[in-house]
Amino acid sequence: MSHPRRPRPRGPHYPRSVANPSPFALLPFLEDDLRRVENEMLSAASAPDDFVTELARHLITVGGKLVRPGFCLASSLVCDAAPTRSSEAAVRGGASVELVHIGSLYHDDVMDEATTRRTVASVNAQWGNLRAILAGDYLLGRASAMAASLGAEVAELLAEAITRLCEGQIIELENAYDTGRSEQRYEKAVSGKTAALLSISCRIGATVGEVPRAAAEALGEFGFSYGMAFQIVDDILDLVATESQLGKPTGNDLAEGTYTLPVIRALADPAAGDELRSILGRPIDAAVRDRAAELVRSTGGVDEARGTARMWADKAQAALTSLPDTPATAVLRLAADRLTEAPALTG
Repeated sequence: MSHPRRPRPRGPHYPRSVANPSPFALLPFLEDDLRRVENEMLSAASAPDDFVTELARHLITVGGKLVRPGFCLASSLVCDAAPTRSSEAAVRGGASVELVHIGSLYHDDVMDEATTRRTVASVNAQWGNLRAILAGDYLLGRASAMAASLGAEVAELLAEAITRLCEGQIIELENAYDTGRSEQRYEKAVSGKTAALLSISCRIGATVGEVPRAAAEALGEFGFSYGMAFQIVDDILDLVATESQLGKPTGNDLAEGTYTLPVIRALADPAAGDELRSILGRPIDAAVRDRAAELVRSTGGVDEARGTARMWADKAQAALTSLPDTPATAVLRLAADRLTEAPALTG
């Protein structure tokens, strides 16, 4: 008996449609410091061999939202009443977490047989799966070396992030095309593949910034809760945003067999759940995907998931209440405020 092709677990990307400008603009020098992070990443991805360098730098040169390094930088500054520049250690810490993220994207695209990433050809599409896997491994190695240069605690935190990310993605793969996927399994996958890296980004920033232990723990809680909300928002947008907003067809998660929180809630709906269950659980074509997405939207699943995302965003806000009222704390607070404000999510 043949088994459906397992989809790749979706990596921890920025939510698919965010109209508001970056919250890091609230503290203007952070945007300059994020350019320093990018330069550090480019330096780390430089190898003696030009071809290795080209592979490793492929997505770095395209650019990204840099949410994880931004949180690392802000977390390092939460006790500074008038910050003017991030430390070199914070920049290197932010670069290390973003290299882990990019390395995971290389691996994700191989598993998904993706042809594009960030509007350009994916590494696997351009150079093949074997080179993409090795380039992703190379970036993880460079990230680990960078973290080790910042001390044993930072190295341990980054190793924890890589481990949790892999655990979360394995759990998601295990539940591919599973219409009986529980909310607990969903949250366990999200906590590893998305929330853990955001939490550890904050914890690395707190470590290099010598933030007091209680504040560092609060920052870790903020990052984790933000990450949970972050992924749920992304999952909702896959069902309610337009194709032009997403840059790909609505309901792509359904087609990949990844049944997210709004889908799990919809499957429990007494009116639409039976039909939805009858057409899921296997690879589906575009017409069936669109019908499944329509069924999910006809239930309260999206609204219930939206409420869960806001609950996690509120938890992220609550974690910040014990921190000093500084410009960097305000940046993190604004990030949590804006997380559930994407027009497609709130409209």
